[in-house]
Amino acid sequence: MKHAANQPKEIRIEEWVVDGSRTAPIDSELEMLAEILHAVVHEGSGVSFFTPFSLSEARSFWIDRVLPQVHEGARRVLVALDDQRIVGTVQLELEMPPNQRHRAAVAKMLVHPAARRRGIGRALMMALEEMARADGKTLLTLDTVTGSPAELLYTSLGFVKVGVIPRYARAALTPELESTTIMYKDLAHSQRTK
Repeated sequence: MKHAANQPKEIRIEEWVVDGSRTAPIDSELEMLAEILHAVVHEGSGVSFFTPFSLSEARSFWIDRVLPQVHEGARRVLVALDDQRIVGTVQLELEMPPNQRHRAAVAKMLVHPAARRRGIGRALMMALEEMARADGKTLLTLDTVTGSPAELLYTSLGFVKVGVIPRYARAALTPELESTTIMYKDLAHSQRTK
């Protein structure tokens, strides 16, 4: 399907599958995911890292932390694809204590700065909610930088603000400490987001 020059291309949301059923190597996908994380940190988003932050460090995060948990089934990852290029991602952390197996945590919702304002974050989150429901999860939790565009997105999707923790984490571009907002969504009692 061809798109006119001024029309956005269709974004596909898919689960990032890294098991033995794959026919293609994941090296190029890991590179794209590392590039997104690197760009997001250098743009100033508070996602656990701060500058200086190299592409090598971003790659290590995906290879050393995320990939093993995906293999173990402790984490699921969704990616947003623009043609064959990954432009966004979000993670569902599934590994919880025995008394909390009904819930999952949302982590690392990242959209490349060059691909923003196209509804990619919203599409990723809506797909993540469906994935969580299919996995039998009835509660999602997350934290995000207070006052950030991400907080506004989560609120628009029905997440409820529990509270704010001041001076929670270092900012991406400065040594300042930023507040974080703790949020949740009760999937068992909420309508699916349209």
